[in-house]
Amino acid sequence: MKNDLKDRTKIFAHQCVKLTEFLPNIYLGNHIKGQLIRCSTSIAANYRATCIAQSKPSFIAKISIVVEEVDESAFWLELIINEKLISLEKVEKLLNESKELTAIFISSRKTASSK
Repeated sequence: MKNDLKDRTKIFAHQCVKLTEFLPNIYLGNHIKGQLIRCSTSIAANYRATCIAQSKPSFIAKISIVVEEVDESAFWLELIINEKLISLEKVEKLLNESKELTAIFISSRKTASSK
């Protein structure tokens, strides 16, 4: 499961980076490009850190960062759709993946917090 999520978060980051290539070269497009690249790649990097956490409190802190970053990624993807910067068809799969990842990581945090 750990390696599956490592791969899944890395693929998500890669696909978000590739999606930003379709953003228009305007102020909003460039702003979203930087933000989406930052938070989507942070998900993968911080999830890797959770996998080597030294303690339960450390794991919970690191997984909380992952939850925040994946939720922020969803926000930027939603804004792309709302502002009609890229077609819904190109963004929808990534938005759904961000929602699935959010649910997985929130569940992991709840499980770790309740033990």
